[in-house]
Amino acid sequence: MLYKMDTPYHCWAVLLCLTYCVLDGSTGHSAVPNTSGLPLAIRLPLRQGARTDAPAAAAPRDSVPGRQLTRRRRGIEGVNFVDMIDNLRGKSGQGYYVEMAVGSPPQKLNILVDTGSSNFAVGAASHPFLRRYYHRSLGKEENLRKTRLKTAPTSCWFPWKFWYNVLGQLGLSSHSYRDLGRSVYVPYTQGRWEGELGTDLVSVPHGPNATLRANIAAIIQSDRFFINGSNWEGILGLAYAEIARPDEMLEPFFDSLVRQTSIPDLFSLQLCGAGFTQNYSLGSATVGGSMIIGGVDPSLYVGELWYTPIRREWYYEVIIVRIEVNGQDLNMDCKEYNYDKSIVDSGTTNLRLPRKVFQAAVKAIEAASSTEQFPSGFWLGEQLVCWQAGTTPWPIFPVITLYLMSENRNQSFKISILPQQYLRPVEDVASAQEDCYKFAVSQSSTGTVMGAVIMEGFYVVFDRQNKRIGFAVSTCHVFTDRPSVGLSGGFHCLHGEMQMHPERVCTETVACTVLHNISKRIPLPRHHQPPAVPEEDVHPARAIEDIAGRLVRSQLIISCEYCFNYVYIRAVS
Repeated sequence: MLYKMDTPYHCWAVLLCLTYCVLDGSTGHSAVPNTSGLPLAIRLPLRQGARTDAPAAAAPRDSVPGRQLTRRRRGIEGVNFVDMIDNLRGKSGQGYYVEMAVGSPPQKLNILVDTGSSNFAVGAASHPFLRRYYHRSLGKEENLRKTRLKTAPTSCWFPWKFWYNVLGQLGLSSHSYRDLGRSVYVPYTQGRWEGELGTDLVSVPHGPNATLRANIAAIIQSDRFFINGSNWEGILGLAYAEIARPDEMLEPFFDSLVRQTSIPDLFSLQLCGAGFTQNYSLGSATVGGSMIIGGVDPSLYVGELWYTPIRREWYYEVIIVRIEVNGQDLNMDCKEYNYDKSIVDSGTTNLRLPRKVFQAAVKAIEAASSTEQFPSGFWLGEQLVCWQAGTTPWPIFPVITLYLMSENRNQSFKISILPQQYLRPVEDVASAQEDCYKFAVSQSSTGTVMGAVIMEGFYVVFDRQNKRIGFAVSTCHVFTDRPSVGLSGGFHCLHGEMQMHPERVCTETVACTVLHNISKRIPLPRHHQPPAVPEEDVHPARAIEDIAGRLVRSQLIISCEYCFNYVYIRAVS
């Protein structure tokens, strides 16, 4: 039965609704003015209270073996790393996100942390997979037009979205937004998004105590970009400006943060996957982690940090010099491992390998685990394998070992990827009596990608100011019987000899120099470096790329750098 409400009561109901929503979004903590004139909420250290959006409490980090609580945190004035502990949330295979506050008044949104792209973009229009999105102040007429467009398709089926739109346009839109008058379009193989560029005030509530003005792409249309149930509403690209869209002149978020504040040019990530002990108690696919902005927190890792140089500042590109499966070298030229690049990318789920390397690795893993038969679709990521709960035969699966070039270029260090990492638990289809897994190693046409399943085993430091990436064993991934990081001594992959007569040395060197300089100066078409998003089973869409042209350029640069840096030219009389 429907009741007709008189106009005065109707008005009071709307007013109460508005008052509740505004107060709910702006109170709950005492407001304290800061130097920018914007209200700042009082934050308590995460260790002293549960997050409001956190799942059921997991085992305390203090109980993790090997945790060294006595180590002093390294930081700078105004940066408290304790506030950043456990500031990441996510779902297994759907990426890790951090809460960010955008605009004035601040609008809190969950933003995917992606080291494989450089754009900061947020949903700015109604979408079936978004429970909230970014509201901008665009002028009265434009706001009314966009409100009608956003609410019309969804007001019947999603009434809460209708009221969210109305409330946003009535007073919660950001009045600090500045339109740049430019659009941005990012196509993917199976999806896309497009938006409008602007700037706004941005802060990280569980991060450094700083508010900055940053470039932001307001996503107004998208196709197969957002993920149902992922709980994030945007993407934070943390890579370099060279791959920013629409061009490298758009300053990425982290560059703006470093330029506008005293925060050092580095950040570190601890991603704790669902397959590790303390996350089993959560009873769901929810995972967590920490993003430390501006420093390194020694309490998040055990042992030493080993650094590999960043080969080129676009993606976080590194050099892999060797790959072993079950202690056996794949015996491939190291150029195969890095063709056409090797990157560290938190926005990708799997360990992705070039075709030849993938085939060799799968063959070796199959041989090592031959005591059980697996369908061919399992190795291609198309089928799952399940065992009775608690009986997963971990010992039959081999360790995958990657050797990375160390800062001392005559040495390498190894990181070991355990089956608990590359067999990703899939809980949506598993019953209480079964544990089901998906093979999280896949084939790539764009080089090696060390995705989230690799990073989940380690504390990873993106030391941009020293152009290096560090790896150490994460405190949420401590297996005492198998060391995960260590020094391995010298390698010879990139240290060979080229014998030639003395009269040819000058000619070869000059030719290499010319080719190298030409290749470095060739600008890549803009569509060659699109932002990365979670892929494989998470987000199969990958950016459209003209592979051939980029591979030619990359191969010229690689070959010439071998000549300059790694090849010893020995004259033959």
